[in-house]
Amino acid sequence: MAYFDAASAAPLHPVARQALLASLDEGWADPARLYREGRRARLLLDAAREAMAECVGCRPDELVFTPSGTRAVHSGVAGALAGRRRVGSHLIVSAVEHSSVLHAAEAHEAGGGSVTQVGVDRAGAVDPAAYAAVLREDTALACLQSANHEVGTEQPVSRVAEACRAAGVPLLVDAAQSLGWGRVEGDWSLLTGSAHKWGGPAGVGLLAVRKGVRFAPQGPGDERESGRAPGFENLPAIVAAAASLRAVRAEAAAEAARLRELTERIRSRVPELVPDVEVVGDPSRRLPGIVTFSCLYVDGETLLHELDRAGFSVSSGSSCTSSTLTPSHVLKAMGVLSEGNVRVSLPPGTAAEDVERFLEVLPGTVAAVREKLGAPAATETVRAAGPDVVVDALGRRCPVPVIELAKVIGDVPVGGTVRVLSDDEAARLDIPAWCEMRGQEYVGEEPAEEGTAYLVRRTR
Repeated sequence: MAYFDAASAAPLHPVARQALLASLDEGWADPARLYREGRRARLLLDAAREAMAECVGCRPDELVFTPSGTRAVHSGVAGALAGRRRVGSHLIVSAVEHSSVLHAAEAHEAGGGSVTQVGVDRAGAVDPAAYAAVLREDTALACLQSANHEVGTEQPVSRVAEACRAAGVPLLVDAAQSLGWGRVEGDWSLLTGSAHKWGGPAGVGLLAVRKGVRFAPQGPGDERESGRAPGFENLPAIVAAAASLRAVRAEAAAEAARLRELTERIRSRVPELVPDVEVVGDPSRRLPGIVTFSCLYVDGETLLHELDRAGFSVSSGSSCTSSTLTPSHVLKAMGVLSEGNVRVSLPPGTAAEDVERFLEVLPGTVAAVREKLGAPAATETVRAAGPDVVVDALGRRCPVPVIELAKVIGDVPVGGTVRVLSDDEAARLDIPAWCEMRGQEYVGEEPAEEGTAYLVRRTR
């Protein structure tokens, strides 16, 4: 089985396993106690904090350990906002942040604060000028991920941090995806991470708060972790997290070069092997191991199941694989095709042979899924008929509305229109994306008696 979902959780690094087992024997006592076992535990905790701080690029006393990366984000956002409440309650986030950041923003807004969401380009990157433009006198905090978790696009953190610093606004960086590859450049104020993203054990997050940043921990007070992460430290897991981060950093340069070559092979060959595919994310400013593409006329859930049966573990941002039946907020913000979405995220050590086997299996797998759905062939042509056609796709989920559109577009003459009726949120994203891929004109949408009507004009 080839595991290609390291962006969700990287396999436990061998060094992490060794450190975890060793610290179970040595680090079980309370590090706050003064007796021998407690002093030994304290030494392990202090050493882990120093190692982690060196990797992050901060002082040891600026870094605390949390029960998860999500908790680190929530504590960081809430603490920074509370610390600057006299300045105001305005929060800035990008439209492609991890859900933990967006959920924190929703909670802030529900509590009476204001939130500005900065959009991204089609590659998934923010414009630093857009951040600078929305900074206000009452802005308490800005948030920006170092790299996107779904498409791998790296963000211009240094330039955004520069704009925030000039305005006197702290910048919180969610570095969960990138921290295993290197430090986050730029004059950031707060930073979060999660150990299971770089091969450490799950259940360990980190929160770094620079000296001088106003910060007020929320919730009941606690004497541990500077009051910023209450509860007994999971010392064995923390030691393993620090050991694994140092280990992956030592291997990062060589492994990054190797994984970039493998993901570039996927980026270039998938469109050659599979028709009607859109590769998304920035082609160059991206993390080494992530490549994402979307396939027209494909049910994402079915595709993932078939790839799993073929021996490949991948993930997806398709609405078809979500209980909410709405497309990934990242793909939606980028304005790219969401149906049949596949994210391949290669863990360190991935064999080139596994990537080649994936490229051999993928075309047949996609073709089989399309055949089951009755999708039109790439070369299929149909005859011209009336000037306008209505497609009733109400109650039918992705990718059926787009498949039905593709089947009838040739039934109208050039200049004629197809009106697609759909109540699936994904259609709002996938029909315009189909038009761009097919060279047809997307006219727009309008309310219908049920759902929404999407108008497409045939141009060729």
